[in-house]
Amino acid sequence: MSEPKEPDPAQLVMSILIRNEELLSRVLDTAVKVFGEIEQAVGPLPFDFTSYYDAELGTGIKRWLWCFTDLVPPSTLAEIKKKTNEIENTFAVEGKRRCNLDPGLLSLWNFVLATGKNNAHRIYLGDGIFADLTLLFRSSSYRALDWTYPDYASAELVSILNEMRKRYKCKLLERECQQRP
Repeated sequence: MSEPKEPDPAQLVMSILIRNEELLSRVLDTAVKVFGEIEQAVGPLPFDFTSYYDAELGTGIKRWLWCFTDLVPPSTLAEIKKKTNEIENTFAVEGKRRCNLDPGLLSLWNFVLATGKNNAHRIYLGDGIFADLTLLFRSSSYRALDWTYPDYASAELVSILNEMRKRYKCKLLERECQQRP
């Protein structure tokens, strides 16, 4: 029998798709109020993998990645996604989002995104939110899976997430040292 044990806290990483850079600072301020300080911001990065968001966000979309300072319990992913949905709605105009916030949890073993869309590889978390296993960590790098979105499978995003993982691993080691008597 396996003994239940709480997992290590995860690194909250958020992808932001947005066209209007002036709006970005307002979204950032709101995200910081809700989730805490940002340790690392990366962007703007090109977002040319799909035109899926153009009708709602407009053309010329760019991506930023925000890595938050505080680690979070993995069990909070659905709650985090609900909060990002609220932030998106705060900045929506006439029912159209002006930004898309995708929260994910980075761990030593994987990168998991939260989504409201079901699919065969997604696990239901509750409240209409699913966990999407997006990347696995194998042989010194995150690796895409058959269903990984092309942008998350790109060498650029994988490289950024690998660097974030290194910092996350150091945080876990520091945390472990602080907990020792």
